[in-house]
Amino acid sequence: MKRNESPLLHADRQAEARRLGERVTQLRQGLKLRQADVAARAGVSRATAVLIEKGDAGRTLSQVLRYIHAMAPDISLLSLLSGDVPALIALHARTLPQRIRAITKAELHDLDF
Repeated sequence: MKRNESPLLHADRQAEARRLGERVTQLRQGLKLRQADVAARAGVSRATAVLIEKGDAGRTLSQVLRYIHAMAPDISLLSLLSGDVPALIALHARTLPQRIRAITKAELHDLDF
């Protein structure tokens, strides 16, 4: 029978677990992988994958590491947490607003016709 480990953890540690889950989710999205595919490769159920990405403290370290390895075998937990992963950097760049140049008077005149 499984227990809920959350009450046993300090609030700071629960927040860290949630941040880890967010990073794992961002990595998966940055690599454009489906959650079900990564879960199958990692040998965990999709429900467990959901809990890992939520930052559930009840997931084992082994499950989290297998899930990360299934997405990107060359990425360490430390590099994931520090944000030094190219997929995370690219995902962040895609979410930034793009600067658009101002339209010139000539272009504005051409649009009026």
